[in-house]
Amino acid sequence: MSATVSARRAALPAAVLAALLIPSAPAHAAGASVTATVETAPVSHSGDAADDPAIWVHPTDPAKSVVIGTDKKGALEVYDLAGARIQRITGDYGNNVDLRGNIVVSADDEAAGGNGAMHVYRIDPGTRKLTRLGDVPTEVTAHGICLYTSPASGRLYAFPNSTSGRVEQWELAVSGNSVTATSVRLWDAGSAVEGCYADDTTGRLYLGEEDVGVWVYGAEPTAGTGRTKLDSTGSGGHITADTEGIAAAGNRIFVSSQGSNDFTVYDRTTHAYLGRFSVANGTAADDCEDTDGIDATAADLGPAFPQGVFVCQDGSNGSPGTSGNQNFKFVPLQRITANFG
Repeated sequence: MSATVSARRAALPAAVLAALLIPSAPAHAAGASVTATVETAPVSHSGDAADDPAIWVHPTDPAKSVVIGTDKKGALEVYDLAGARIQRITGDYGNNVDLRGNIVVSADDEAAGGNGAMHVYRIDPGTRKLTRLGDVPTEVTAHGICLYTSPASGRLYAFPNSTSGRVEQWELAVSGNSVTATSVRLWDAGSAVEGCYADDTTGRLYLGEEDVGVWVYGAEPTAGTGRTKLDSTGSGGHITADTEGIAAAGNRIFVSSQGSNDFTVYDRTTHAYLGRFSVANGTAADDCEDTDGIDATAADLGPAFPQGVFVCQDGSNGSPGTSGNQNFKFVPLQRITANFG
């Protein structure tokens, strides 16, 4: 920077100077606003602790479904649909968590105090509690995680990924209490990644590169590293960094646009951008702000959520002007989908 320009900037008012030096977030059209009907008990650790939820649908009694949430400072927690904690597993530094069937996998984040491995659990439909089966060390030092059941082979895969941008695909096989794991693909997505979602119907893998946007890969182990972009944080994009949680329900894909405190919505088939929504303060729960992880399902979960539920992590839990330990909010899915056709 030249001395002349420096001198001119020094003469500017502080507010104007700040606007010149700090890039502003992209402007987005106003979106829909919805409210949650349930919030979970706060996680036990203070500060930036809660991160990612995963919804488990009970196989015979959907009203007994649960939400599994991470407390990345040292616990994995299980909540019922009223938000009450029914289990807390200490010693798990899961940053992200995902599940398929009764198998639950957390990414034990080394940066938060874990060992960078995948922790594999089974959930018991009778007790709705998790039992740890084993750990799978990863090449990438797991930070984010999503699971995938191949519609072609029926095999189960996990995609641990890292803040370095590396992504790995593992084939997991669980027999009794034994876990067998084989690494089948490893690649570099660019910069820091975390949020991901693998679609068991279409065979697509959606991967969030935090400062860039959402990429779409093939989820099969033979798919290679070719990719297309769903949306971006740059000019013309609809996401404000960080790009965080990714989820799908029915014919919609949802992405957490963390920097704008809301969520973008896309058509699951065409990938067309449909709009955005925020979770606002309501009578039953406060809003979702600075959201990391999300999950959603269109399954009938009984009287509380007959058309499904959307779950978001709240990075600043509490009524306006207050802040408590972070938690998760549950929104009836129809409150969201009613705004997007």
